[in-house]
Amino acid sequence: MNYEKLEYYLSKPRLERFLIATGNSKSKAIELYNLNLIVSQSFYPILNLFEISLRNIVYYQISKFFKNPDWIITEKNGFMSDTSLKPSKFFLKNSVIKAEKSIKQENISVGKIIAEQSFGFWTSLFDTHHYKLIGGCVIKSFPNKPRNTNRKLISSKLNKIRKFRNRIYHNEPICFNGSSIDFSNALFIKNEIYELLSWVDNDLKKYIYNFDDIDSKIKSNLF
Repeated sequence: MNYEKLEYYLSKPRLERFLIATGNSKSKAIELYNLNLIVSQSFYPILNLFEISLRNIVYYQISKFFKNPDWIITEKNGFMSDTSLKPSKFFLKNSVIKAEKSIKQENISVGKIIAEQSFGFWTSLFDTHHYKLIGGCVIKSFPNKPRNTNRKLISSKLNKIRKFRNRIYHNEPICFNGSSIDFSNALFIKNEIYELLSWVDNDLKKYIYNFDDIDSKIKSNLF
């Protein structure tokens, strides 16, 4: 497909950054756009498996804390309604209510409510205002973390991963540093994911690594 036709379907603003980065070469702009898609695609299994794993281990820890596997439903009127969460507009509670409304009433289950939650729902449980209401139990999701690693550091890493994940899921480029072609942030995020996985379980890290061809995609198609 030539540049003009691609621009028609994808829009001029979306392609313009690629054109500028390649010195206004239309052919190279298409190559770079394709490379960005290929590398983004290679992140999908890693991000997907990381998100599912994080969701489940956090769910397990909170279940233990409340001694209740149904906490995601019952705590709507518990810690999720605490007055200290007013500034966050009761994000967790409203996320659960929204999920319940999207599911047919007779089919509501804990599993379905969990599956409906965004990645941000789970990462927000490491934010101070939620974290203290659940006794900091979610940090136990990372039993192999270094002793000096605290909530703040884990939360920072999770939020970086979440923002990067959202860029990919919203079809935003991951191949730039300013106006320069640069995948270093993508590789940094990959390393952050693997570090967190090693703090959870090295077997899980090894399993997810089986689906990782990110480096090879970048090197074999390096612009």
